[in-house]
Amino acid sequence: MTGLRVALAALALLLGGLASAAVDPLPFADEAERARFNALAAELRCMVCQNQSLADSDAPLARDLRRELFELIRDGRSDAEVKSFLTERYGDFVLYRPPLDRRTWWIWFGPALLLLAGLVTVAAIVRRRRAAAGTAPLEPAKDEEW
Repeated sequence: MTGLRVALAALALLLGGLASAAVDPLPFADEAERARFNALAAELRCMVCQNQSLADSDAPLARDLRRELFELIRDGRSDAEVKSFLTERYGDFVLYRPPLDRRTWWIWFGPALLLLAGLVTVAAIVRRRRAAAGTAPLEPAKDEEW
């Protein structure tokens, strides 16, 4: 019975150590720095995960990027400088809200253009059906039975 308790205690210590390693605590100076870090981590995309931010991802690369983000903040860089640094390194893909330029205009305006094209198509179909209904004979053909 004592061996089982020792084994359970060792397992609890092992799981506790793994859980604390997964949290990856960073030594923030104050709550404002923590809030700034969390806001930036939420705006940056994990480069290996499917639609997860740096704040949400547990990937090893995301942990490294969070550590790098923390060090950039500690170096005194502004949010724009941090985003610029990461964009130069990883491209616009690292940003959830990429800048509007000639390469990314379709991301910003593509859905609106698709909606407009759909509305124009539906309007053309409705107009064509109304025109066809207006030229159709009003009396049934003689071979039709009512």
